[in-house]
Amino acid sequence: MEKKHQQEEYVDFVVTARKYKTLLTAKYKNRPMWHKPSAGDVVSHLPGTIIKILVEEGQAVEAGQLLLIHEAMKMQNRVVAPIAGVVVELNVKESDKITKNHLMVKIESK
Repeated sequence: MEKKHQQEEYVDFVVTARKYKTLLTAKYKNRPMWHKPSAGDVVSHLPGTIIKILVEEGQAVEAGQLLLIHEAMKMQNRVVAPIAGVVVELNVKESDKITKNHLMVKIESK
């Protein structure tokens, strides 16, 4: 009975035409599901500080337009709009300290 219960927990996966069996850990089973971010979501890739904000909510922006300056690891990074649209959320203020993957700006396409 014990062996049958353990065997049910094994999961098959295929890599380069070879089939493997593995057990899934509790950490893997309980992880949050990944969701594809919206094309207009601007997130921080590094923790850091917001130096300057050049847009405001409700403002129309073009793809590639400078949105803000984000300082990380003693470098000032220019953050630009990924798409043309309207700024619907501005989740940072100047001198805010932010973490990795923080949603800084949300843009809705035109």
